[in-house]
Amino acid sequence: MKVEPRQAARFLAELASARHPARVLLLHGDDPGLIRERAEAAVAGMLGPDRHDPFRLAVLERSGHERLEEEATAGSLIGGRRAVWVRDGNDALLGAVTRSLASGSDTLIVIEAPELPSRAKLRSALEANPAAAVLACYHEEGRALEASIATALAEAGVEIDRDALAFLADRLGSDRAAMRQEIAKLVLYAGPQRERLGLAALEALSGDAADLSLDDAAHAAMEGDLALADRAVERALAEGASPVALLRVLLAHLHRLRAARAAMAQDGLSAADAVKGLRPPVFFRRAPGVTKAVSLWPAAALDAAAARSSAVERDCKRSAMPDTALVREHFARLARESMRLSGRPSAGRR
Repeated sequence: MKVEPRQAARFLAELASARHPARVLLLHGDDPGLIRERAEAAVAGMLGPDRHDPFRLAVLERSGHERLEEEATAGSLIGGRRAVWVRDGNDALLGAVTRSLASGSDTLIVIEAPELPSRAKLRSALEANPAAAVLACYHEEGRALEASIATALAEAGVEIDRDALAFLADRLGSDRAAMRQEIAKLVLYAGPQRERLGLAALEALSGDAADLSLDDAAHAAMEGDLALADRAVERALAEGASPVALLRVLLAHLHRLRAARAAMAQDGLSAADAVKGLRPPVFFRRAPGVTKAVSLWPAAALDAAAARSSAVERDCKRSAMPDTALVREHFARLARESMRLSGRPSAGRR
């Protein structure tokens, strides 16, 4: 069966029941952080306090895929249902999964498959099987992203002002792992009294890094500030951000620019009015730069930039070339292209 993303929370809560028909959960999509989060929720929901007990949980990395059927059909030595958590899933698992389902075992199989293509046999087979569930995990944007941030804070007992929420969503982009890390910091800041978070507090927490972040790298590149883009990339990498995280934030920003360009074409809006119409709203301090980027970049060029960014992400995962070098060069190329579009000299190649 196919589970709609909007039903994910309810589905994961119901999955823990022994009477639930699904005994396999396949998680796929372009957000590895969200895939991992939902896999953890599925396992924890079923096993509860025993979720780290090796007698009830088997975690299989790619090198252990051949043990899937054995683990899925094994009984628990201490009673209770077992779970098998498989990472880096692919089509090679289809035979073992099919046989495990046919065995009648009540073991729950949770498969993380962030690299699974849309036409994968594993995905189509499980979508057609009533004893399996397939849940797509894509990057959240707009109101969905704001809602997730607000919900995560609310679960920790922390409230946040609306303008502060917009600021946070704009800075975090759509990277789920980064969002969770930032929320953990904010909960610590709020303290045991769970003080309400306002815009001033978030700006203060950003400190000197407010001018140099993953988000800043994306904005600077698309606005043609080569020096700032370079410094922001270096700072983000030095602070532990992954090259793929930088690319994900860039892709989210490109999506916003493309949406504004589409509004200009469809509704005859100016760049400034198109940016004002974006949802969630662009943080007011970002608006002039975003308007500049929308004015500079034609729709076709934005489409090409997004395609190149996706290709660089694939290369980071597969190429022998260092991923940090690939990302530095990509951001620099975008900044130089922005400078060319604005009519300024690009200072040559690095």
